[in-house]
Amino acid sequence: HTNLGRAPLSESSRRAISEEAAGYCTLEYDTETGSRGRRGARAEELLAELTGAESALVVNNCAAAALLVLAALSRDGETIVSRGELIEIGGDFRVPDVMAQSGTVMVEVGTTNRTRLSDYERAITERTRLVLRVHPSNYRIVGFTSAPTLAELARLAHERNLFLYEDAGSGALLDLAPFGLAGEPVIRDSIAQGADVVTFSGDKLLGAAQAGLVVGRRETIERLRRHPLYRALRADKLALAALEATLEAYRRGDAAREVPALRMIAATRERIEERARAFSRRLRERLSSDALTFEIVEGRSAIGGGSAPTTHPPTALLALAHTSVSASALDVKLRHTQPPVIARILEDRVVLDLRTVAEEEEDELLDALASVCD
Repeated sequence: HTNLGRAPLSESSRRAISEEAAGYCTLEYDTETGSRGRRGARAEELLAELTGAESALVVNNCAAAALLVLAALSRDGETIVSRGELIEIGGDFRVPDVMAQSGTVMVEVGTTNRTRLSDYERAITERTRLVLRVHPSNYRIVGFTSAPTLAELARLAHERNLFLYEDAGSGALLDLAPFGLAGEPVIRDSIAQGADVVTFSGDKLLGAAQAGLVVGRRETIERLRRHPLYRALRADKLALAALEATLEAYRRGDAAREVPALRMIAATRERIEERARAFSRRLRERLSSDALTFEIVEGRSAIGGGSAPTTHPPTALLALAHTSVSASALDVKLRHTQPPVIARILEDRVVLDLRTVAEEEEDELLDALASVCD
């Protein structure tokens, strides 16, 4: 959840952070040559391998990555973008504002719901430097719509000697459609279709620490690395440690099991109901009064605090009601337990989705629920 600390980190990521924080590390030191090394080299190697890109770069968040790409490749030139992709995400972050800050001139083409390849073609001038494709992470336009494919944009851009840049938003290293999360760009596919550079987040669907990940053609990435903004935007050693550990799990083929965000997404409704029933039995035994009533009901999970707006996998919810306080008052009480319990209100009952509760957190949740009945 983007408002609740982003993706929880895996055990290996937490261990890597602890080890890096405890003392010295080879952040910018090459143990083979005994001289200065390149920050984030191993994470960049893994990103290139996992996406099929020639090279990679890591900065401190995805907005920084977008700013760096636009400043390095299209400053004082024109960038063509569809009107339907001029997005705003949380915290009033707007793509047009970042474009303006980078020094590029935004050229809008098409309409909100329909943009054709010919719209891009007609907008190209001698000042055009870049074609931008933005994934609409937190909304979808459906119905009477059309847009060129990334491969079609790549052919046009390269015929006219322009860069093609895709801002993939959350992005994914795996195809998440088998887990019910369709429509998210798979970064390897974007590279295969001809994007010169792709940016995406490290702390959302990938499941690592906050970072802006940049992959693409070697000469393009090196141009970004040489830009003065890069030093101001680069990631710190703890984020790199978590990112590297997470990427190693993907490389081993263990991400769906080890990375908490993927594990939650992949959990079946049947498994969640099984956990909810077992938890209900423990809760019934723990409560000393009948003030709190509860039952298991059908429901839907929300992924990413809005970053996957059309994906709501089925789940089994634990619905709670208190005999003497309203659902909103019970919700407030739960938010003030230690640790806080963040719930939802549905049909005048507080509901909990165990998809988002790690099994090792169930004891704390049990304590919190018992405390609001004392």
